[in-house]
Amino acid sequence: MDPSDEVLCQRVAERDDVAFELLVSRYQQRAYRLAWSILRDADEARDVAQEVFIRLYKRAGSFGGRARFSTWFYRLVVNLSLDHQRRGRWWRRLVRDAGDDDDQPDLTTRLPAPTLDPIDTLEWERQTKRLWAAVDQLAPRQRAAVLLHVQEGLPTRDVAAALECSEATVRVHLHRALNALKKSLGKE
Repeated sequence: MDPSDEVLCQRVAERDDVAFELLVSRYQQRAYRLAWSILRDADEARDVAQEVFIRLYKRAGSFGGRARFSTWFYRLVVNLSLDHQRRGRWWRRLVRDAGDDDDQPDLTTRLPAPTLDPIDTLEWERQTKRLWAAVDQLAPRQRAAVLLHVQEGLPTRDVAAALECSEATVRVHLHRALNALKKSLGKE
């Protein structure tokens, strides 16, 4: 039986490199995906994901077990991503050539397309791209709440812990995000 994330984190606090490698393998894709969802830049998302694991290694002893490890980890990713965004590193995107963004994931990969006939699949992809483009326009905290709740499948309680706010605040973020998305997509 594989050790739980919480046990691995405790072992990382004791500087167990094997435990650290296991946590990295379990959470590396999640860290990148969430950072990319917030930052919308592949290089910046990789930088944040790497920084998250550096901080995890240094601060594993501060994980008190009051929440699940995944909640604590998502809080690290969201906070670092938002800090990264606030520091203004996003400006690099403005000076890059548009053709250099081939390494960014396709927005339709966030949600699996249902098995339908090709015309229905094309319509699904078009609507999905439109939806995620609208999500990109949300305020950062609303976008983070939507991504954690919808993309990562976290319950409101865990989203609140990750964003360091109350569950009521998360529900407000989600409600406002839903209203903004409806307005943006013309679904009122």
